Amino acid sequence: MKKVMIVGAGAHECGRFEGKPFTEIGRVAVQRALDDAGMEFKDIQGAFCSRVFLPQCSGLKVLTQFGRTGIPVVDIEAACAASGACLRQAYNAIVSGQYDIVLAFGVEKVGRGFLPAPNYAEWQVRMGLCQNPQYWSMNARRHMYDYGTTIEQIAQVAVKNHKYGALNPYAMYRKEMTIDEILNSPMVCDPMTLFMVCAPNEGSAAMILCSEEFAKKYNKSKPVNIAACEHRICKHPLVQVAAQYFYPFDNPPATTEASMAAYEAAGIGPDDVDVAEVQDTDAFCEIEAIEQLGFCEKGEGGRFTEEGATEIDGKIPVNISGGLISNGEPVGASGMRQVFEIVCQLRGNSGARQVEGAKVGLTHVYGADGHCAVVILNC
Repeated sequence: MKKVMIVGAGAHECGRFEGKPFTEIGRVAVQRALDDAGMEFKDIQGAFCSRVFLPQCSGLKVLTQFGRTGIPVVDIEAACAASGACLRQAYNAIVSGQYDIVLAFGVEKVGRGFLPAPNYAEWQVRMGLCQNPQYWSMNARRHMYDYGTTIEQIAQVAVKNHKYGALNPYAMYRKEMTIDEILNSPMVCDPMTLFMVCAPNEGSAAMILCSEEFAKKYNKSKPVNIAACEHRICKHPLVQVAAQYFYPFDNPPATTEASMAAYEAAGIGPDDVDVAEVQDTDAFCEIEAIEQLGFCEKGEGGRFTEEGATEIDGKIPVNISGGLISNGEPVGASGMRQVFEIVCQLRGNSGARQVEGAKVGLTHVYGADGHCAVVILNC
């Protein structure tokens, strides 16, 4: 199978940018990726854009600013896993031999407050079951009941992610916080407090993918190999919370299915990963993710975190970018931002956040209706 290389990576900072349209936010990320690769836009043969809450033809609206070259530009939406699905389509376009150089980018501009809920059924809306923190909190409480996970262990995830976010020039929130500040922030939905959850916001990130042969022509920056790019959807999302604990039928978490497929495709296991970016829409989500990705045993995520295993010098550094808790979640661009972070880590360009000797990195996004994407990169 052809190797697919990332030869250009760029990102726009995460945050809220009043008066700045999504087209400009996206343009900046794409231009930075082109500059990183030493390419011009006319070199791109096809483009894929991930977005969730933006209008139709968002990708085309962004890329028109570079001139219409006639290439296909396709918008992709897969809830919070949109970027992973987008990268997978770009990856497949290279592997199939259809194109030699492809652009994959995500862009988003979301207002303040909880995300809109277009994917919920009418009965869920009428019952008030259409706000994400409710489900996050139920997951956390169940885990606390079954495994003895403590609120302090959950809060420690937020402490860690705010610590590293303070070092990340692309992050929205760049301030360290103590465990007391996390625990004493306003309650959102018990046990989740305000500083344990991420904020929907704005941002963009872009990747330029090439076949291995073409990557040799663009060696301005160190190419990074896409060893695996998998997208899965859980079979029964409405009973996912109950099923993952009791398994009344075959319903493994989508994260487990996507990661197992990715490990197999890359020819590695979870112990081979040097650094990971995982979905931390709330602090407990990170604990759940590291278990389902196989970094620790089921039920041990809280203790694993408390012992420092996910710190920069731990067994498996997780969310050294600050995660979603520090960067926020520009939904359609969030997974691509994770890939940007891992590319920087594997190139050794992460400054004070650099994981020493990182050679293999993983990204994980999980979204509404059970969409999950896992990407494995190596150098």
